[in-house]
Order: sequence, then C-alpha cells, then structure tokens
Amino acid sequence: MRTQAEKGQVFRELHARPGILLLPNPWDAGTAKLLQSLGFEALATTSLGMSNALGRVDGDGAVSRDELLENCRVIARATDLPVNADLENGYADDPKEAATILRDAAEAGVVGGSIEDWSGERIYDFDHAVERVAAGVEMARALKVPFTFTARAENLIRGVNDLDDTIKRLKAFEKAGADVLYAPGLRDLATMKTVISEIGKPLNVVMSAGDPDLTAEQLAGVGVKRVSVGGALSRLALAAFMKGAREMKERGGFAWMRETLPTAELKKVFRAD
Repeated sequence: MRTQAEKGQVFRELHARPGILLLPNPWDAGTAKLLQSLGFEALATTSLGMSNALGRVDGDGAVSRDELLENCRVIARATDLPVNADLENGYADDPKEAATILRDAAEAGVVGGSIEDWSGERIYDFDHAVERVAAGVEMARALKVPFTFTARAENLIRGVNDLDDTIKRLKAFEKAGADVLYAPGLRDLATMKTVISEIGKPLNVVMSAGDPDLTAEQLAGVGVKRVSVGGALSRLALAAFMKGAREMKERGGFAWMRETLPTAELKKVFRAD
C-alpha cells in the first residue's frame, strides 16, 4: 500500500499532467474497492451517496461531522488510491473553524478536500467566502502530507443563477490559493469553456449536474481538468435495486437475477488486497 504522503503526491501529479482526471464517487469500502478494480486513478467521497446509504435525506445536517470523517476514514483505508473528500461547508461559518475539517480529514487518510461557500441557508457574502478559502489554504499548506484543496462556488445549484458572480468567486478563490476550483451546476460545454477562460487553476465539473450526453473527451476538449459524478453512481445502484425489488413485489418475478454482479467477481475484487 502507498503511504498517505505518496497518495498525496500522486494526486497532485494527476492534476498537473496533461489530460482529464476521472474521479468517481464511492460511498463505502466496497464501492471504493470496485472502482479501484476498474483502473480508476483516484476517488472522491459523496455526501449524497453517504446519506442514501444511511437512509437520510441529503442536505444540510443530514450527516454529522463525525460521521462524514468516519466515512472518509473507511474509504481511504479500503483503497490504495488517493481520496478526495466532500467536506460540505466545514461544519462552521467561521473561516478558521471551518478549515479545521481539512486537518481532521487528512488525519482520516484523505489527501484532498473541498469546502463550499454555502452556509446551509445562504451563499456566504463574497468577502467572507474568500476569507474561508484563504483559511482553508493556510490549513492545507500546514499539513504534513501533500493535500489538494478545492474551493467550491455553490451559486448555480443553490438557486443563484449568476455566472458572473460565480466566475468572480472562482477567480478570488484562485487568488487566495485554492488548488482546484469547482462550480457545481455547469451543464454545457460553452458555459464550461467560458469559466475556464477566466481562471488559471484546474476546474472540477460534476456530471450529475451536466449534460449526460457529454463525454470525457469533449470535456477535456474545452479544458476541464477533473470530472466527478457526485451521488449519481449511488442513485444508479439504487435504481437497479428498486427495479429488481419492484419486479419481485409486483409480478413475483426474478429475471433481474440475471443482471446481478457474480459473487465470484465480487470475491475476486474484495480478496485482491
């Protein structure tokens, strides 16, 4: 197994090399191992996927800080890959207090993480949002392992359809020292290209909010560096679960058995380490 420092360095190198980085989102140890078996180079946690697994409605307060950090620990221990964490808003409004979650996430084994500019009720005022990113950068740089810090501008998925303000925030977050910039809610190539033309740091695009007909090749063509899928793989798994369960309940059928992953394949993956 790689050391955490090695994982952190690998993660940085994946952002620096040419080409796009595909960053799928597991929600537990099993899904992390399955994704590694497919050859992915890094992973990212998902608050929605974790909420689904716990049977809770995703959103502010659905998952506690301790539960989130434990999920980070479980996933980081399950795989040899670098893991990036969705750290919500740091569970605090105060910049320095919010930044402590980066330290705690690193202690849990992850080598990257994002913090939002969303309080749970509103988008933080511009200056406050920038202060929060600056505090996050300071904390990330003080860690003992390489840590890739992502700053999120939440406007587009929080009902604030203001691309100009989103770009303004991303530029300020870049100036404050963030390693990766992220504005969930970008859907089309033209808008992504507009954002990328205004920034100089890698942009993460989450395809759970993007046009699903787009390909990684097309995204790379406009300059997207990193692609994640949020809780979409969790929702896909649950869709298959519900399809089989409905057939069983409504028709007494079991044809869905033919679509299940063979136990032998699961054993092969889970025994690999």
